[in-house]
Amino acid sequence: MTPSIELTIDGHRATLTLMREVALNRMREADLKLLEALIEQIDAAADIRVVILTGSGTKCFSAGFEIGEIESADWVENQFERSVQRLEAARPVVICALNGSVYGGACELALACDFRIGVIGMEMRLPPAALGLIYFASGLKRIVSRIGLGAAKRLLLTDERMDDETLLSIGFLDCLVEPKALASEYDALADRIAALSPCAVESMKCLLNDIAAGELNEAAARQTVLDSFYSEDAKEGIRAFKEKRVPRFTGR
Repeated sequence: MTPSIELTIDGHRATLTLMREVALNRMREADLKLLEALIEQIDAAADIRVVILTGSGTKCFSAGFEIGEIESADWVENQFERSVQRLEAARPVVICALNGSVYGGACELALACDFRIGVIGMEMRLPPAALGLIYFASGLKRIVSRIGLGAAKRLLLTDERMDDETLLSIGFLDCLVEPKALASEYDALADRIAALSPCAVESMKCLLNDIAAGELNEAAARQTVLDSFYSEDAKEGIRAFKEKRVPRFTGR
């Protein structure tokens, strides 16, 4: 049986592909549990520095949570919220390669990633109010912190379908490319990130996310910065700069 999410690893890169193309890559509770487990697996693999999250097919990245399971799902435990939070907290940098349109909770799945590359012709819609539902608070907080209050209100209070150019202008997308150029675009970004010090990148990712959430511990952040000056990566980076060569970072 084909897994609903496929994990492939190539050197410093892991790729997670949503595999339910016939169902517009909608996610069930079991799929979300699998996503969480795969992120745990990736985090435990020290060599992985970048993750690509994408969908199968060319029509849709994901249409969000499986609507047929909404009434039966355990919203007290809220596996969707847990999985999104776990994705955001992933150790490596996560690039969301939006191979098509994005709907429902998958919008937040994309926002939990560090970068989002979209394709021309895609759109986004997040319609909880059209279903008589209120989106959970942690998700609202994430949406506002990523795209701003005005865009969040347009998305959630008016059920606006946002086209590709709008998604770029509000900051949901970092880059917009032709569908045939998607792979080369995320390849180039992943290669740039993988060439940097994983110690520095991973620590700054955590600090930036804490700042965005209003949860920065100033004392701990100061210690993290000080520690970086004595790391093996810092020694290698400075040495490589002086020797005019490409650094060989080890993540120590």
